[in-house]
Amino acid sequence: MTTADAFDRRTLLRRSAMLSAGLLIGPTALDLALVANAAELPTGAAPFVDSYRTNVPANQTPETNAAVRILCGMHDFWRTGSSWDNGVVLNRDVLTANVRHVARITRARTADQAKRAFIVDRQHQSYAAIGGLGPLAEAYRAGAKAVTGITEAPDGTPPSTVDDKLPPDAPAGSALGAGSPDSALGQVVTLVNTVRGPFASGNPSKFAYQYPRPWRLSPDSTVSPTGATDEFGYPVYRTDVVVAPQLLRQRSTKPAEDGGYPSGHTNALHLACLALAYAIPERFQELVTRAFDLADLRITAGMHSPADVIGGRILATALAAATLADPQNAALKAAARTQANEYFRQHAGTDLFEYAHSADLATDPYADREANARLVAPLLTYNLPKTGKRIPMTVPKGAEVLLETRQPYLTANQRREVLRTTALPSGHALLDGPEHWGRLNLFAAADGFGAFDADVRVDMDSNRGGFHAADTWHNAIGGRGGLVKRGTGTLTLAGANTYTGDTRVEGGTLVAASPSALGRGDVHVRAGTLRLADAVRVRGYRQSSGTTLAATARRDCAVLTSARPIFLSGGTLELTLGDVRVGAVLPVLAAPALLGRFAQITVAGGAHRVQGCYGPGGLSVRVLA
Repeated sequence: MTTADAFDRRTLLRRSAMLSAGLLIGPTALDLALVANAAELPTGAAPFVDSYRTNVPANQTPETNAAVRILCGMHDFWRTGSSWDNGVVLNRDVLTANVRHVARITRARTADQAKRAFIVDRQHQSYAAIGGLGPLAEAYRAGAKAVTGITEAPDGTPPSTVDDKLPPDAPAGSALGAGSPDSALGQVVTLVNTVRGPFASGNPSKFAYQYPRPWRLSPDSTVSPTGATDEFGYPVYRTDVVVAPQLLRQRSTKPAEDGGYPSGHTNALHLACLALAYAIPERFQELVTRAFDLADLRITAGMHSPADVIGGRILATALAAATLADPQNAALKAAARTQANEYFRQHAGTDLFEYAHSADLATDPYADREANARLVAPLLTYNLPKTGKRIPMTVPKGAEVLLETRQPYLTANQRREVLRTTALPSGHALLDGPEHWGRLNLFAAADGFGAFDADVRVDMDSNRGGFHAADTWHNAIGGRGGLVKRGTGTLTLAGANTYTGDTRVEGGTLVAASPSALGRGDVHVRAGTLRLADAVRVRGYRQSSGTTLAATARRDCAVLTSARPIFLSGGTLELTLGDVRVGAVLPVLAAPALLGRFAQITVAGGAHRVQGCYGPGGLSVRVLA
């Protein structure tokens, strides 16, 4: 411990004691607690993205450190004491649930889970993040020259502390963590290292909040008394939390320097995953899932509580956004994205997105999107008791940069709206702090808008490739607005949508991949193609000349059913036929009335010809040959 660090910690403890005694006046941590549940910043405080460089060891108060400030949702539940062991529980329901969750998980932990927790604890977090790349992981490790010395865990307590080191057989130029800056992926490595740079530590906040590790806490979240020391000379606390045996030697004998909130490993894991997700957005959602998955192992290990892990995620989300939004890093982040795109396209030999999702669960633990969603959902809040507060969501300044490469076809304001409409509701423990970084749900945001509260215009460009050319929105989109699809790319709507505004196709292709994909409004195809991947219901339908309605004909129902009359002004109906017999009649359109006709009806692949059978209530086709 340096002299400067010792001074900072003594200063913090002295300030905490004075706060508890009411001897400090002016804007203190307790004053700032009054705004902990509002998006507004205290008077004179700059947004986090403009002040993240204040997160250094010398600054350990909300007044001086932007990181400490955005984490002060904790002030609703815990008040820092004059010493590490005399903090005050302010919300017993929440903090009791917090500790008991750890006790329940650690007591049910299997030997394999303990070993996995050991690897994540001891392995460099930037290396651990690479596992979220799935089929791209091995190519990344080779291109970045990334290695680790932690590949397996002992069955019991190791004889000494185990640290990640270069393995003796590592190729020349290899490096721990994200890899070597002097590699084929050096710009990506540098981006990860920059996001995890000198302003990215959780330690100043640990010193500020002094919330103990769970193995020092009783079931009601007060500091547990110590019993005798164990065989390693560590104090034994009377607690229900069980530290994984492989990590027993990692416990600190200096609790004042070893706070739990926020979790440093969680912060580092999310930072590394978000940096990789910016450079390699084809695996964005999987990398976000990886961060949640590995961070949860801090609880499995018995080293952190849900509150600690949530705090680490909040801090990392804000730090990643601030670093990526920093003008000084603009050239680096662009170079990293370009380098990753070119490198992996050479290895893919096909569409990069398809290659990035080409593995199954046997080789890619994050291959199942629905399974990823189920993994992430409970870890967003850990189901800690809610506070019942209702606060409108305000997206933090600069947060939209986190989606910059994942949704490049949207404007910055549209990406902010994606973040707002997919954010968690208010009232969850710890999430309602200043700027609302904790309420951002990046997993959901990767699936597009959660609501159209006004008309959304999307302009895609297939010539630019990647997500400019094609993307899928899986969310169930609500709201009173509608959608206007423009450009040349393909947008797929796959959610159970309830938005009530109109849907207009004015260029490119819009794919409806669920029965309610097109919402509850009218649909007008003015230019381009509407493709129906499922039987779809709409309020009204109109198609202009020069456009295409593409669908797979079904025996059991019309591919498009409208509650209002359908208007056709020409255009093309392009049908895909399955295994059908000659003479079969297949329903296509159903409506109270059908006005107009298609200019032509074609069959994809040319295996059959069909004849349109127009009637007052719709259209069917007869298979001719």
